[in-house]
Amino acid sequence: MKKFIFLFIFLLPNLSFANEKLIFATNWVAQPEHGGFYQAIADKEYEKCGIQVEIIQGGPGANNRAKLITGKIDLYMGGNLIQLINSRAANIPIKIIGAFFQKDPQIIMSHPYSDYKKWKDLKELSPIYISDLGLITFFKWMENEHGFSSEKRRPYSYNSAPFLANVDSAQQGYLTSEPYVIEKEIGSEPNIFLLADHGFETYSSTIEVMEDTIVNKNDEIKCFIDASIIGWNNYLYGDSKKANDLIKFENPEMTDDKIYYSIKNLKKYGIVDSGDTIENGIGYISLNRIRSFYDKMSKNGVVNELMDIEEVFSNQFIGDSIGLDIKEKLLYPNEGLNE
Repeated sequence: MKKFIFLFIFLLPNLSFANEKLIFATNWVAQPEHGGFYQAIADKEYEKCGIQVEIIQGGPGANNRAKLITGKIDLYMGGNLIQLINSRAANIPIKIIGAFFQKDPQIIMSHPYSDYKKWKDLKELSPIYISDLGLITFFKWMENEHGFSSEKRRPYSYNSAPFLANVDSAQQGYLTSEPYVIEKEIGSEPNIFLLADHGFETYSSTIEVMEDTIVNKNDEIKCFIDASIIGWNNYLYGDSKKANDLIKFENPEMTDDKIYYSIKNLKKYGIVDSGDTIENGIGYISLNRIRSFYDKMSKNGVVNELMDIEEVFSNQFIGDSIGLDIKEKLLYPNEGLNE
């Protein structure tokens, strides 16, 4: 009898040992900008390669980056490369292992009824509403590279009322957030200028991990990245309903209208899938691009100096063209049927 029980457990190990669990923390509350990860959970993509993933939301008051550093979570969704570079400069052993936004969704917007409709026109607008964090990061680059003036800057308190009251003003925003609010308020979308399309070439929605986790959970991390890539392809190009239902459950303030607007703009502006990802797959990161961004931000005094920029990332988990076949089938379902 004991021999039979042992054989049964040996042959069916999944009944006795749960899949390895990874805790993944985002940098904001659940939203379509996290859609591919929720899609992977809804489709059980993580389980298929042997892990369980718990998503911990970010948001006001959350400091999920600190949880990564102290070992309370396994993976963290970074905003852009600036914090990562400065963390490495402070000798914190963090790396990025994938970038699910090829473009940072940071924008500047002008009033839809303004005469200032081109990027070069924006520096003529006054005032321009920029947050305190924006002032010491991307706006420094805008001043030095594009001639914007900090004298015209006024603090942005995440309230668009001052912008709406002045047709000759400009304001920072997030591609899928502030323009949506403006359109709902006045019935017209503002003029949108994506910083990424004008030289602010940081990756965003990066996956950050401590170096020892890469060593100790290598297979599990590979599983997470591959499954997330598949999730993002299915979310953008397939049926995203199950993922959106999960997002609305986690964040009851999320609406179908907001979800539709976000997905539309993620696609329209190539936030997730553009450039290098067309051939290499979603999540791809390039050392040349990281180095270029570092050089630009270092010259403008935005980031601290690093001895070796290569230490900020590892490319061992990306670049395998994962998900390209899924994308092809979803976009062209009837191709090859008559061959």
